[in-house]
Amino acid sequence: MVQTISHICCIGAGYVGGPTCSVIALKCPNIQVTVVDKSEERIRQWNSNKLPIYEPGLDEVVKKTRDVNLFFSTDIKSAIQKAQLIFISVNTPTKTFGNGKGRAADLKYVEAAARMIAEIATDNKIVVEKSTVPVRAAESIMNVLKANHKTNVQFQILSNPEFLSEGTAMTDLFNADRILIGGEETPEGYAAIESLSWVYEHWIPRKHILTTNTWSSELSKLAANAFLAQRISSINSLSAVCEATGADVSEVAKAVGLDSRIGAKFLQASVGFGGSCFQKDILNLVYICECLNLPEVASYWQQVIDLNEYQKTRFSEKIISSLFNTVSDKHIAILGFAFKKNTGDTRESPAIHVCRTLLYEGAKLKIYDPKVEPSQIIQDLKELDPELLDHNAVSILDDPYDTVKNTHAIYEVMKKAGGP
Repeated sequence: MVQTISHICCIGAGYVGGPTCSVIALKCPNIQVTVVDKSEERIRQWNSNKLPIYEPGLDEVVKKTRDVNLFFSTDIKSAIQKAQLIFISVNTPTKTFGNGKGRAADLKYVEAAARMIAEIATDNKIVVEKSTVPVRAAESIMNVLKANHKTNVQFQILSNPEFLSEGTAMTDLFNADRILIGGEETPEGYAAIESLSWVYEHWIPRKHILTTNTWSSELSKLAANAFLAQRISSINSLSAVCEATGADVSEVAKAVGLDSRIGAKFLQASVGFGGSCFQKDILNLVYICECLNLPEVASYWQQVIDLNEYQKTRFSEKIISSLFNTVSDKHIAILGFAFKKNTGDTRESPAIHVCRTLLYEGAKLKIYDPKVEPSQIIQDLKELDPELLDHNAVSILDDPYDTVKNTHAIYEVMKKAGGP
C-alpha cells in the first residue's frame, strides 16, 4: 500500500539537505518539511537572514516557505517521530585512519543517523539515503535499524542520490534531468518507491523519475561523478599537449564537443576539479574496486585523480615560470577562491593548492572572492601549515579593483576551476 506523505524530516542541514527540502516545501505546500541538525549554530543561520550557504535563488525560496511548511530545528526527536519519510543527508567524508584510509567513505554519520531513527521511531518509516554512499550501504543501514528498532516498527530503505551542481543547485532541483529512486524489489519496496515518487511528481514529470534496485541507484551516483571528473581530467591532459604543440585547447574542445556522441559539457580546460564530491567519490570507487579484486579498474579511476593533482601542480609552476622563475616578494592577485563560481564552498578548491604553492615560494597574495568569508580563506590556507600566513603574506579584499592594484600578476583561478 502506498503511504501518503504529510511530514518529511531531513537529518543534515548542509549543501544538499537545505536546498532540497526548501524546494520540496515550496512545491508541496501540504507537506510539512523539517530539516534537523545537531549544530545549533547552523540551524540558527538557517533561521536568520544570512543563510549558512550561498546558492543563487535559495534565499528567495527559504523566505517564502520558512515557518510556513519549512522548519529548521535541533529537535531531532520530534521531527523523526512525526515524519513518515526521513532523508539522511549527512556528510560522508573519506576515512582518515584505519582500513581504507584515504579512499573509503566514512559512514559514521550515516550510522549515527540510522541509530537515532531506530531508537526514536514508534511507527513505520521510509528512510531515504540522500548522502552519497558506497554500494550496498543500504544493507548496513537496515542492519543498524533492525538491531535497534522496536518490535512493531518496520522500515523501508530507499536510495535517492542527488545530482546537484553547486552554483546551479536550485535550477537543478526545479528542472531535474532525472530523479533516481532505488529500493527493494518487494511489494513493500515498490510501495515505498511510489510514496517518494509521489512527492517529486508535484513538479517533476513522471517520465523523468527513474526507478531501479537499491544497488544500481547507489552505484549510479558514484559513476556519474566519476564520468564528469573523467571528462575534466581528459581535457586537462590535452591542455598540456596543446601547450607543447601550439594547438589551442579551447578550439580542440569545441571541435570534439560538436560530436553529438560526446557533447560540449565539462570540456573546459581548467586548473582542475574541486568541491566535496568528485575526489571523494572517485576515491570511494577506487576502494570498492580494490575490495572486489578489480585492480585494473581501480587503477583506471585512480588515474583521474592523479591527473587532477598533476594539473594543479602544473598550473602553479606555470605561474612561477611566467614571473621569471621567482615570485618571492611579488604581489599576486588571486580572483576567486571557491572551487567554482556562484558558490562559497572552498572544499578541495584548486585555489588552495595554488595559493599555498605561491606562499611557500615567498609570494604576497591579494585574494578576492565575494562569496567566501575571509575567515574561511584564512582557515583553508593555515590548515596544513599555521606559519604560512606569517609576515602579512595574505590580504583579503572586498573590491576586485583594489585587489589587482599594484600587483605583478593577476590570476582568475575561479574562472579556470571546475567541479560538480
